[in-house]
Amino acid sequence: MKHAEREAGFSEQKVLHPVHLFIACLEEKTGALGEISLKINLNKLSLSDLTGNINGKTQSEFFSMTVTKEVVQIFESAFKYMKRYNQVYVNEGHLLKALLTDSSIKHHLSEEDKHTILTLGTTSRDMIAHLGRYTFPRLNFQTIRKAKKDDQIILGNFVEEHFSKEWSYTIRSGFQQEKPSIYIALNQNDEIIGFAAFDVYRNKKGYFGPMGVVKTSRVKGVGNALLHHCLRDMKEIGYEYAIIGGAGPIEFYEKACRAVVIPSI
Repeated sequence: MKHAEREAGFSEQKVLHPVHLFIACLEEKTGALGEISLKINLNKLSLSDLTGNINGKTQSEFFSMTVTKEVVQIFESAFKYMKRYNQVYVNEGHLLKALLTDSSIKHHLSEEDKHTILTLGTTSRDMIAHLGRYTFPRLNFQTIRKAKKDDQIILGNFVEEHFSKEWSYTIRSGFQQEKPSIYIALNQNDEIIGFAAFDVYRNKKGYFGPMGVVKTSRVKGVGNALLHHCLRDMKEIGYEYAIIGGAGPIEFYEKACRAVVIPSI
C-alpha cells in the first residue's frame, strides 16, 4: 500500500488509482506476488497510462492521499472475499481478486495473465520451513496439550463442525497412530478452540497440517503456539524441513516461521 502511494505520487493527478495498487503488487519480489512478477511480463508505463481520467475522488482511512472512488470499491470487495473465506485479515489474495474486477485492469490483461495471477496469488500454496537452525520462540500459551486417544470423537466432531469433513477425516486417521501427532488448544472452560497436526495427511512424513483455530480466538497467539508445538516435535524427530501443505493465509506462515512459498512448476 505504501508502494501504491509512491506510484500515485509520480502521477500527474497525484490521486491513487486501482492501477497503482496493481503495479505495487507486481513489484513485490517476495512470496506469491514475487512469483507472479516472474511469470507475467507487463509494461509498467502502459499500466500507468490506464489511470486515464479521474471521475471521482475521495478520502480513505487506509491512505494518506486522495484516492478514486474505484479504490474504495476495491477494498470493499476485498473485505467481502475475506469474510467469504472466514478470515480476519485482508490479504494479497483478496486484494488481487478485487483488482481483477476493475474494468481498466481486466481489459488490459490477457486471459493467460488473469489465470496466472489467480492461480499463483489467490489460492492456497504449499510452503516450506527450514527447521535445521530454527530458533523457537518462547510460548506462553498454557492451554495447549498433546491429543490423547479419547479425544478422537470430540476433536473429530469439532473439526467437522468448524472446518470441513475432509479435515475431520484426516484428523481422525491421525488417531490410528500409537502416539497421535496432534495438538489441541483449550479455553478456560476446557473447550477446544483450535488444533494442529503433522504427519497425519495421507501419512506423509515431514508434512505439517491441517491446523485451525475458531474465528473468535484468532489473532491471540493460539495458532502461532499450535504451529510451534508441532514444529518443535518435527525438529526433535529429525526433520530438516517442514512442508506446510495448502497454506492459507500464506502471510501467517511467512511471519510465524519464515516459511516460503514453494514455486509452481
